[in-house]
Amino acid sequence: IMMMFVGALMKVGVTPLDQTALIRPLMPAAGVLTSRQPSDAERADMEYGLQMAREIGRLDVGQTAVVKDRAVMALEAIEGTDACIRRGGQLAGGGAVVAKAAKPQQDSRFDVPAVGLDTIESLVAVKASALVIEAGKTLFVDKERAIALAEANGITIAAM
Repeated sequence: IMMMFVGALMKVGVTPLDQTALIRPLMPAAGVLTSRQPSDAERADMEYGLQMAREIGRLDVGQTAVVKDRAVMALEAIEGTDACIRRGGQLAGGGAVVAKAAKPQQDSRFDVPAVGLDTIESLVAVKASALVIEAGKTLFVDKERAIALAEANGITIAAM
């Protein structure tokens, strides 16, 4: 649908711009964004979660995976990130790792992956232990407040 809309705009001389052109500074580079470093188990789940998030992205299904102990608890579909986190976190029973990644074929003119305060509130609600985002490709909205909430709840956040 979006590509048809873009095509229609281009036919009338309107060229949609890459929405990341002005927000690139809000897309963290690789590194741990919180004071708490991920444990070895969390780091393994982060890597696995990103792999799963990229795979569902490749299939054009969603951008988020919830994992625990290298087992998938939930994958995002039409319900959106926060509902996916709640569903996966409930199944995990605490300690889940949430991964958010861009689709490999992501068109940066629309649907850029994003996390923010609402995302962290969802992690807190299900007692998740970590969030990993794809470095340089995920928009982090209201980063300072989100990180403060994560810090207050022992949640580690990393960009990989």
